[in-house]
Amino acid sequence: MKVADYLKKDQIDLNLSAVNKKEAIEKLGILLKTSSAVLDYEKFIQDVFTREALSTTGIGHSVAIPHARTPAIKDFVIAFGRISEGLEFDSLDKKPAKLIFLMGTPKKKGLSGYLKMLSALNRRLNKKEFREDILKAVTPKEIIEIFKRTDY
Repeated sequence: MKVADYLKKDQIDLNLSAVNKKEAIEKLGILLKTSSAVLDYEKFIQDVFTREALSTTGIGHSVAIPHARTPAIKDFVIAFGRISEGLEFDSLDKKPAKLIFLMGTPKKKGLSGYLKMLSALNRRLNKKEFREDILKAVTPKEIIEIFKRTDY
């Protein structure tokens, strides 16, 4: 599964500003609101918060991947936000999240695609050099190019 295929320039905010994870998720959600893949925006965001309440999506290494598998989405969607000062995200390593990926996957496509996309993101984001490249990127296009270089 190729992450770069789902990243769009207008769904990337390299200067995300938020006071808490709820606001960060809402602001990233707005970037996806007009996507043709989003069938019901309100339901999608509600499902993300329901999932977030189950356990943290702050995976460590300054990364968070709030997500939901939901009937409100008809195809994979991803929004990305970068917060230079970091944001408390109840991360497993207790570090603030600087790289936040909001992901929606269609419930009807089964669990396999959902897990593949999460795995594809995790594999890359576990690599320090990859995270550093994303932190240094200046434009959304550069973010997409970084993913293209590592998609296989």
